[in-house]
Amino acid sequence: MPADHHDAHVERQDTFLERQDAFLERQEGAWRVLPIEGRFELVYEDGNGAWSVRRLQAHELKIGPGRVLVGGTDRDRDGYRGFRADRIHRLTDRDSGERVERNILDWLTRRAYRTRQARAAALRREARRTGPRAA
Repeated sequence: MPADHHDAHVERQDTFLERQDAFLERQEGAWRVLPIEGRFELVYEDGNGAWSVRRLQAHELKIGPGRVLVGGTDRDRDGYRGFRADRIHRLTDRDSGERVERNILDWLTRRAYRTRQARAAALRREARRTGPRAA
């Protein structure tokens, strides 16, 4: 294999692996970002003490210094929002109907790890299905 062809193949493979890792988990400065999937209804208290009900299509759980945020698309305000886990008073999984009022942070963390495991398993299945890629 010519050297420049080999280098291009290695670069493509490295880029592919970086995309896979970001699909599973990534680091943003001091924040560890895990994927999380689900449609949640949150009873949330903002920084001013006002309570509201928010409908969220969750995408990521950000674990950082002293804070955990669940981020996703706010269905009512039609945009990306991050919600501090310590300000969520009740979470309802809109798909299963499960309602969480205590240990919400633990529940979100378990959910994110399950999402990460499911994505990793899907990537392994895909890699076995497609086999080694030709250069």
